[in-house]
Order: sequence, then structure tokens, then C-alpha cells
Amino acid sequence: MRSSSARLDQPARLVVRRRTEALLRWYASYRRAWPWRSESDPYRIWVSEVLLQQTRVGQAAPFYERFVRAFPTVEALARAPRRRVLKLWQGAGYYARARHLHAAARRLLRERAGALPTTVEELEALPGVGPYIARAIASLAFGVPVIALEANGLRVAARWVGERRDPRRPAVRRRLVAELERGLDYAPAGPLNEAIMELGETVCLARRPRCTACPVRRFCTAYRTLPSPDALPHRPSARRRPLVRAAVVVLEDRGRLWLQRRPPTGFLGGLWEFPGGQIRPGETPEQAAARELFEETGARARSLRWIGTVRHDYSHRSVELWVYRGRVGRAAPRRLGREPARWVPRRAVGRLELPKATEKIVRLLDPALLSPADPPSVSPYRRRPPNFRPTAGPTTPRGRIPHREEAKLTI
Repeated sequence: MRSSSARLDQPARLVVRRRTEALLRWYASYRRAWPWRSESDPYRIWVSEVLLQQTRVGQAAPFYERFVRAFPTVEALARAPRRRVLKLWQGAGYYARARHLHAAARRLLRERAGALPTTVEELEALPGVGPYIARAIASLAFGVPVIALEANGLRVAARWVGERRDPRRPAVRRRLVAELERGLDYAPAGPLNEAIMELGETVCLARRPRCTACPVRRFCTAYRTLPSPDALPHRPSARRRPLVRAAVVVLEDRGRLWLQRRPPTGFLGGLWEFPGGQIRPGETPEQAAARELFEETGARARSLRWIGTVRHDYSHRSVELWVYRGRVGRAAPRRLGREPARWVPRRAVGRLELPKATEKIVRLLDPALLSPADPPSVSPYRRRPPNFRPTAGPTTPRGRIPHREEAKLTI
């Protein structure tokens, strides 16, 4: 879709052209050398955009290199077992992205001999590919003249035009897209999209923007008219992330640990974890651990010994995990649900596909059980006295007590 610059008067078109040219000159000189920026392969551009959707750019680079080294083509990814794809994604979080990549690769191999489609509409039909990723791939890999708009681009455009309304509103978003599309008359879509994103990530920051280093500040309404440009765009008050307290049991028997796999779809789908679940109001962590172990495995531990507390943050909530070690009692654990559950030799635990919170639990148990290549946890372990009793009351927004399935431990 071409820009609406033709409807602007001559001075306004001149502003758009100069702004675009200044931005691209700056980008050519100051862009960061990420591994995907030297790529023209549509598959690798796709992998990088999926990773960057929910992972900070500096953290995404090693995951990207590891992933494309293991799966260098669509065919290699499509033919890989899901468990290996999840293992290679481990630590990047938001595992639905890996599942969608895998499903989309299999569809592409089956229907298109592994070739990615070239239009936005066809790209959006792939699993896990939304409007932004489709436009990013189309512009970067195939030169389609479209704007790929995400949070950085929204912020840059809102400050350029002095937009004070919430950019999440459809009418506001359309106005900001139209403003950026005007630059397509003076630059290819791929470099323009990358330059806008780079500006938002390194200079036009959400808080304390580096306006004196901005190559287009003289064209920016927020810079010219506001004492503090970071007042734009409008940011609604952030909701406080709810805290969920849960108890986890590391059940041991003859050098083995009992783990169970989550359902293949949904939150942390297909990953392995220890038995456990949410601490109910009025329960001690130890009581919750014993109850959850019995409900999930039919087993009762001979003894439960508290070994520490792990904190982990997700985008929608934080969890505080009270970790207990237990020995098998008279009743051995067994699989009660449809998903696999089994004894795993201690030294083999690190080869399973584990969520980040479960990695933290394993490190608390014995750091040697994980591969040295696995990145260490960034959140410290928090220890409290074993007799601590969590305050009774709701731990979800608006005081809603979660349904049993929602209350299950998600680590």
C-alpha cells in the first residue's frame, strides 16, 4: 500500500522526504550489527521476527543463532520432533511461538515445498503470524511496500505528529500508520521499517528519550512543542501484576526424579515440570505440597523437606514457588492424566524441555543437573522461614478466585 504523500502540499512533502532521508542516513551509520540483519533468507527473517516479538533484542541474538544453527531451513524445522524444537527454544519464553513456528513450517513443507508466501495476506494465514510479523517479513524479505508497526514505531510516529490520544485505538493507529506510510515514497519498505524500529529502540525511548541524539528531532512535534517529549504517546496506568503462591514437590527415588509433561497446547504447552499447584487460603505451603502431590500422582511422600523458595515473573503474573523434597512412600506415583509422567534419572533432567521456573528449581536442587550451556537464572532465590503462612485471600485481579484448572501450577 503506497503512501498518501501525494495529497500533501509541496512543503509537507518536502518535510517527509527530508525526514526519511535523514533517518536512513542515520540508520546506515549507527544501526546495530545483529546476526539477522545480514540475512536475505525469508525463513531466517521469519525466525528473527518471531523471537523479537516477545524477547528483547539483546537477549534474542543467542537464541536466534542457536535455533537457526539447529534448524537452518524450513524443511529442517518441519522434520524435527516437537520436543527438540521446544528444547532449543528453552529460555526464550512464550513457548507458543515455537509451537506455531513448528506447525507453520510443517504446513509450508506440505503445501509449498518449504517456500514462504510473499504476500501479507498469505503470511497472516500461517500459524502464529499476525499483522506485524506478516508485514515485517513481506517488507524485509520481499520488498513489499508496507509498514510493519509495533510499539517502537507507534511511539516514534506519535511523537512526530504530536498525537496525544491512546495509540491502541483503531482510529489513532490508522493515523499513525498513514504518517509512516508517507515515507514509502522516498525509501524501500524494509530499510525504512528497520530504521524506525532502531530509532525507537535506541533513541526515541519510552522514558527519557535521547532527543539530542535524534537525527530527525527538527521534524518532531513532541520535541519542538513539549518540555518533556516522553509525555507522548498516552500510556494507560499499568496494572499491578498479581502474585500467585504455589508449592512444588521434587519427588525422589533411587537417583530419579518424578516429572510430568503439560498438555501440548496452552500455557507452557509440552514442557516438563514437577508436581505442584497453588496454595489455598488457610493452607501452609507444606500442606499444599502434600495435597497437590496426592491429587496429581496419587502418591504420599514419606517426608517433605523445604529447600527454598523461587520467584519467577511472567507477563501476566508473578509466581512464588515453595519447593519441597520428598521420598517415595508406600504408594508410588503414577500418571493420572492423559499427559506423560515418568521417573527421570537425575543426570537426564537437563535434557528435558523445561520452563524457566522449573530450571530455577533444578538449580536450587543441584546446579550440576543442568547443562553448562544453559543460561543461569536472573531472578535470585528467595528464602523464608519454613513456618511462613501466606496471607489468605485472593491472588488474582479483582479478587476472583481462580477455577481449579487456572489454579494449577504453571512453572
